[in-house]
Amino acid sequence: MARRSCPCGSGASYDACCRPLHRGDRRAATAEQLMRSRYSAFAVHDAGYLLRTWHPATRPPSLDLDPRLAWEGLEVLATEAGGPDDVNGIVEFRAHHRTGRESGVLHEVSRFRRQGEQWLYVRGRTEMSTDRHTPETQPDPGGPRA
Repeated sequence: MARRSCPCGSGASYDACCRPLHRGDRRAATAEQLMRSRYSAFAVHDAGYLLRTWHPATRPPSLDLDPRLAWEGLEVLATEAGGPDDVNGIVEFRAHHRTGRESGVLHEVSRFRRQGEQWLYVRGRTEMSTDRHTPETQPDPGGPRA
């Protein structure tokens, strides 16, 4: 059986990384770990985990995830506080996604708050960019050549 890499980009398997958080077997120790686990939850379409880790003051009543949306990569750009002994944390990241021939990047600065032993997502400031590709302009699947 092939080892499934965790969508969060940690390099670990999903079973050893974010899946235990999604199942409630373990909690995120830092704001960055929560952000990575939430990205993975988007990638595996786990709306329940996203709602459970959303601060009650800002959490929506429900969350409908688009099954056509594929999350393809995560870049953590910066973190501020958010450690095991902090109460607040900020994580800046880029999340790459694709729907059909349209690809895009979500750039977000997310705010987190720890309540007791649990980190929660509070809110984020986001920017979205998209790029539509036709068969004539589809990027080389092998990537750029240097």
